[in-house]
Formats: sequence, structure tokens, C-alpha cells
Amino acid sequence: MTVKAKKHLGQHFLTDKNIAEKIVNSLKSADQYEHVLEVGPGMGILSDFLLSRDNPKAYLIDIDTESFNFLKKKYPLLGERLINGDFLELDFKAIFPGKLGIIGNFPYNISSQILFKMLDNRDQVVELVGMFQKEVAERCAEKPGSKEYGILSVFLQAFYKVEYLFSVKPGVFNPPPKVTSAVIRLTRNATEKLDCDEKLFWQVVKAGFNQRRKTLRNALSSLVSKDNMPDDPLFDMRAERLGVDDFVTLTNLVGNSR
Repeated sequence: MTVKAKKHLGQHFLTDKNIAEKIVNSLKSADQYEHVLEVGPGMGILSDFLLSRDNPKAYLIDIDTESFNFLKKKYPLLGERLINGDFLELDFKAIFPGKLGIIGNFPYNISSQILFKMLDNRDQVVELVGMFQKEVAERCAEKPGSKEYGILSVFLQAFYKVEYLFSVKPGVFNPPPKVTSAVIRLTRNATEKLDCDEKLFWQVVKAGFNQRRKTLRNALSSLVSKDNMPDDPLFDMRAERLGVDDFVTLTNLVGNSR
């Protein structure tokens, strides 16, 4: 019995066991959390390696009922640790009382939503290792100064160390995607809270990158009047030049000028 990949769910099943093992072995902080959740296990190529590890306790979640039924037969001892549901709707605190790791060959059509879900639960999620479209993976790990660096880069790097691990060619998937893939690792950093108004921080970052060709003095004029902006060199730069700490400083400047 096999599971048919469904286009509307963005399924591309990994077929290379060596790569699957490499992905699971990329979980490096497992001693810091009690549970690990695999998203979209499909037919269980990652799960085989994940479930062979002693710690932490593994859970699997798949929105696809066909995959769920396949995995139920394959891993009869999993019981309630196999979940048929939508990861994006999952209430982490209701299921996992402590810290959590996340792993998966993620559907590319919801990759950004998966990362924002992780950010929303950053008090619990210690580590994430996942396969993404290469372009998204690069954007997550990119440093300031390049055209790939953007909103997602800043938001993730505010709370996580992001590492680009390795690229994966289309031929090791069924069906093969039209793009190259890549695996990244995100490890929670020591920042519990940003040293600024976090809601305003999100607004400043978004406004800066939504008009990334403009200087921040122009791009942020919807948040604070140009007349009220201080004579600080940060306002004369473009968003792509600023790191997380710069954006924190900029947010405080904006907040004090309103």
C-alpha cells in the first residue's frame, strides 16, 4: 500500500533514505525539549528514523486522511501521538505541556505560515529542522545587505539562530517538485522579548520592506511624520541594510517620535 501525493496539499514525498536520516540527525537540541512533532509525514520516511531515537517523544501530524490511515497501520503503537489534523490550527499548549521541537518535509505552499506558527509559539518551540523551497530557505538564513533578505529573515532572526544546512535536488522526491529544495535548522536564541514595542517592531519591519527601494525616512512616513523623525542615519538607509538590533533601535526612535 502506498499513498498518492496530492497536488492541492503540496505533497512531494521524499524517497531517499540517506537524506531522510540526515534531516533527522540535524536535530541537535533534543536534550532541551520533551516532545518532537513531525509535520506532514506522508508515508513515514522521516518518521522511521525519528521514532528509532530514544528521546524526545515523537508525535506525527498529517492533514491528509489517506496518509493518516497509512501511518496508523504502519505505526500501531503510536496511538494518540498520531494526529489527523491541520498543523496551522494546532493548539500546542493543549497537547504539549513543555518545550517542543518541530521537523518535517514541509508543503511548500504553506511554508511561510508554518514559520509564523512557530514564531507565535516561540516560548515553546526550541528547534525546527525542515525542508523548504530553496528560495525560502535562503531568505530565512540571509544576512542584511542582499535582495533575498527581507521581512521573514528579520522576524525569524529576532528569536532564532537560522542555519542553511544543505540543498536537495528534485529527483529524490515523488513527484519531483519543479524547484530545488533545502534543509534549514532554527534554534531558539536567548531573546525572550525584544527591547522595544514588539507590535510596533512588526509594523516598522513590514513598512520598511514593503517599500524596500525607498529610504526608511520615506518608507516609514505612514507610521510617523517625516517632520517628527529625528536626524538619525538609520532613517537614511534602506530596510535591507538593517539587522535585528538596528530595527529594535529604529522602532524605539519611531515610537518616541509619534
